[in-house]
Amino acid sequence: MRRNAHWLAVVIAITHCAACNLLHPLVFVGEHKRKVPAEFDKLARSRVAVLVWTDHAILFDYPHARFELATYIGDKLFSEMAQRKSETELVDPRDVEDFIQKQPSAQIDPRAVGRQFKTDYVIYLEILQIQFSDPTQPQFLQGRIEASVSVHDMRVDPDQTGRYDLTTVKVVHPETAPTVMTATNSPLIREATYRKLAEEVARKFYENTVELD
Repeated sequence: MRRNAHWLAVVIAITHCAACNLLHPLVFVGEHKRKVPAEFDKLARSRVAVLVWTDHAILFDYPHARFELATYIGDKLFSEMAQRKSETELVDPRDVEDFIQKQPSAQIDPRAVGRQFKTDYVIYLEILQIQFSDPTQPQFLQGRIEASVSVHDMRVDPDQTGRYDLTTVKVVHPETAPTVMTATNSPLIREATYRKLAEEVARKFYENTVELD
């Protein structure tokens, strides 16, 4: 039955494309995707910490942004790696934040964090932009975050950097246009933007699929 339905779809496609260029291949109904390899695929069976840097201006506006972003990214990464049975161990973001509070210089020193928690790798994000409303139109909400991403290998010799720079991440939510602020949607926009950033960062560490245009 399924085979008959498949060939019926092919016949219909050919009938409707009688005037088409027959040299072009047929496009069958269904989802068409392609695989995207990981930018960094060495996290399996390793201990990992996520470190997020934000400047003072960002922390003034969003005091918990550093910890919140590290938590969302860590949770998403751990969830995805667990599904793939990669045996990746993640340092609790609360422990990393406590360490930074005690040693502020560590927020720009991934290797200090790696040594403290005896990790194999430290995923380091530098938040270049974060905003949830336009200062000139604060009644509209649209989350925007841009961050550089690098991985620091703690297992290399001390005289080597062991740094891998990955592509910059940029997310916007909602993508189409800002939305009018209400009494309830401000935290929802912020949370959705954090989740979107976490998804984009996590995808760098495992093979995934994207839909073709």
